[in-house]
Formats: sequence, C-alpha cells, structure tokens
Amino acid sequence: MTRIVIIGGGPGGYEAALVAAQLGAEVTVVDTDGLGGASVLTDCVPSKTLIATAEVMTTFDSSHEELGIIVADDTPHIDQAARIVGVDLGKVNRRVKRLALAQSHDIAASVTRSGARVLRGRGRLDGRQAMDGSRQVIVTAADGTEEALTADAVLIATGGHPREIPDALPDGERILNWTQVYDLDELPEELIVVGSGVTGAEFAGAYQALGSRVTLVSSRDRVLPGEDPDAAAVLEDVFRRRGMNVMARSRAASAKRVGDRVEVTLADGRVISGTHCLMAVGAIPNTAGMGLEEAGVRLRDSGHIWTDKVSRTSAPGVYAAGDVTGVFALASVAAMQGRIAMYHFLGDAVAPLNLKTVSSNVFTDPEIATVGYTQADVDAGKIDARVVKLPLLRNPRAKMQGIRDGFVKIFCRPGTGIVVGGCVVAPKASELIHPISIAVDNNLTVEQIANAFTVYPSLSGSIAEVARQLHTRKTTAEA
Repeated sequence: MTRIVIIGGGPGGYEAALVAAQLGAEVTVVDTDGLGGASVLTDCVPSKTLIATAEVMTTFDSSHEELGIIVADDTPHIDQAARIVGVDLGKVNRRVKRLALAQSHDIAASVTRSGARVLRGRGRLDGRQAMDGSRQVIVTAADGTEEALTADAVLIATGGHPREIPDALPDGERILNWTQVYDLDELPEELIVVGSGVTGAEFAGAYQALGSRVTLVSSRDRVLPGEDPDAAAVLEDVFRRRGMNVMARSRAASAKRVGDRVEVTLADGRVISGTHCLMAVGAIPNTAGMGLEEAGVRLRDSGHIWTDKVSRTSAPGVYAAGDVTGVFALASVAAMQGRIAMYHFLGDAVAPLNLKTVSSNVFTDPEIATVGYTQADVDAGKIDARVVKLPLLRNPRAKMQGIRDGFVKIFCRPGTGIVVGGCVVAPKASELIHPISIAVDNNLTVEQIANAFTVYPSLSGSIAEVARQLHTRKTTAEA
C-alpha cells in the first residue's frame, strides 16, 4: 500500500487526505491545532462569520428608512447619538469560535471516516530521499516525544501566520493580529486598521458596520491595490460615505500602547490614536524549521515553496499546497492543489492547476468577486479583450432593495466573443460570479450567456444584460 504523509490539516491537507484515502493509499495527516487549519479556526470561517453579523447591521442601517422599516421601541430618536441596532461583540465572538470549532470537528470526522490517521504534532522532513524512493517525516508531539513516519510521498500544507512589524508587535489586548480579534468581549470604540489589502479591508468594513469608528491606514494610493481599480474605487467611496477615515499613502512605522489607548506612528512622523489597532500587513509561510531545503525543496525569496502546476516541489516525492506555496491565498485553491497532488502521485487522471479559472471574493460590503483575466491584464496588454461595465443602479431588483453601489463587468475576446473574465461588485457577489466562472471555465461566448433565461427581476439579470451589450457591439463591429 502506498504511504502518504500530509503535514498540515488545512484545506490543502484534508482535501488531499480524502482523495488519497479514496484512491486506496495509507494516509497520515500530521496536524498541530485541529483539522481545517487557519482557514477554519482563525481566518476564513471566523472572519466570514463575523462579517455575516456586520452585513445584517449594514443592510439595516443603510436601507431601513428607504424601505419604510420602522423600529417601534424605546430606542432614542434617530437624530441622537445612539444607534437603532447594536451588537454584543462578546456574544458574536463566542458564536464565531463555536462555529469554527464545530466545522473543525466535522472535518476531522470526515477524514477519520475515510480511513486516514490523524496524528497531533509538528512534522518535519528528515534528510533526502532514500534509495527505495521513500522519505522520513519526524513528528514531534506536544510533550516532546518523536515518531518517525516512512512515506512514499509527502505533502506540505502548513499554511502561514500573520506578518508582524518589529515596532508594532501584537499584545492580544489592544494591538491585535487577525487571529486575536475573536477574544474581544467589547466592541473597539476607535479601531485603527493597518493594511488595506483584502484582510484589512474586510475587517475595517466589518467593524465599521458593527459600530466602531475606524481609521484605515493604507500605504498605497487606494484601498485593495490588487483588485479591479473600478471595484476598489466603489468600495473606498462607500467606506468614506459611511464615516471611515481612509488614509492613503500612509505607511505605519510603529504602534505602541499608551495607557488604554494605542498610538500608531506613520513613516512621515504623524501620529494617530485609537482604543485598538489591528495589524493586517500580510502573512509569512510556515516553512521554517521543517528541513525543507536540506531535503532538496526549493524556497522562493519570500520563503514560499516553489511548485509546478501539479503541486510538485523541486524534491522528488514531495508536494506542496495552499498558502505555503504563495500561489493564491484561497481555501479553494489550496484544496485543488492538494487534490491535484494526490491525483498526480497516485496515477489518477489530473488536470494542471489553471489560475485563470479561479474565482475569488472580497467579503466587504459590497462584495467584490472576480474570475479570469482582469482589467490590469487588459490595460497591460496581456490579452486583447472588449469590456462592458453596467452599474447596478440600473437594475430593477437593485432599486427595489435599495442597492445603489456596484456593477457587473465582463471581458470577452474580440471576434469570438468568448468570455475570459469578469468582476461583480454587489451584495452576494460571491454568488453572482458563478455563471461568469462557468463561462470562463467552459469557453462560453457572450451570445450564449445573453440567450440564457434569467429571472425578472434579479441582480443576475445584469450579467445577461452586459453579455447582450458585448454581443451587440461585436455584431455592430463586424457589420
């Protein structure tokens, strides 16, 4: 029986374990904190659970008057400082932790039922490949005891951890990283969020909706510098309208506690003050102390593991998946990398990872979902594509729901009309992107999308309308 050892129990690790066990391998998953990894325990599942509460708050705050909703209780008048709806952050965070733990237990049960063994401890590679092609993995338990495992193939899926600034180290009370915010019992009165990438933008928007006064410190010209520029502009405008202080081109140099407050010093000498500070300045891959380079595994300058499109590393018999590879920090990509690795090693049919079919989402309000080629790709000349962007303000369902912000944008190839990418900015954009993802993955044309029935009225009707406009422009151009 083929022996597989998987180091790391996140999406890349546990999905690989399920595939390998199904294909008849003897599987051992080495994990430290609980199956599901950071994605389930401290990152994706907890943050999106918190954001779900914030989303309800935002929806009510932004549309209750327009939709004619009246709250009849002893709440102070709307002109007074008190909000109509409040939040018990301690209760919210207890629910967050409970759901994350339950999801981790469900995953562990599924992996165990598949026949895989779960071993608690930290794993590392021991030396190079043996003459018979096998490798040794040393597992160190919490009590210091060690166990050696022999593997025909090893998958590294150890994820990453929050990057820290030396002069702004988290203390878990006032200066926090994104794994520590769920220990808060009270809502931060004034929250400074350092970092305007996906993590920073999501938490900034969530805490703003929950009732915190938020300052977002961005070292770049705009929020979400890696996303569609039109989408980022919409979100930044929404943030500012809702009262967020967005500080562009402002790099944080340090953060320190001063009594019950936090002072953040910027690189230009300015100092901003708040009750709490959330550091969201990226992640570092968990590759240190694992014996990777000694085993022949090549690391990038960033510390990430180099992999090819079937998840192989530079060391024979060693694969890698997930955030540790630095490909896309998405649970869906990690899971696919893990599955591909097992399919490849165990001789099953496998398709190489194609990042141009990956859909992703930023869980702000509104959400930003993308797939395929981007506006940046078109602007840089990486692909020749036509584009149509349609504001949601014209959509009848959006008008009914009081939705003012957002759009649908689709990219297609000239001549053929084949859909190569798209961007949706809307409530539940994570759901609306799916038909565009199907089109990208299956090389569908704008004509095929335009001819498919949509429900009236629906937000998805805007997707069909954009496709119709692209098809009409294509026909007019050919004429």
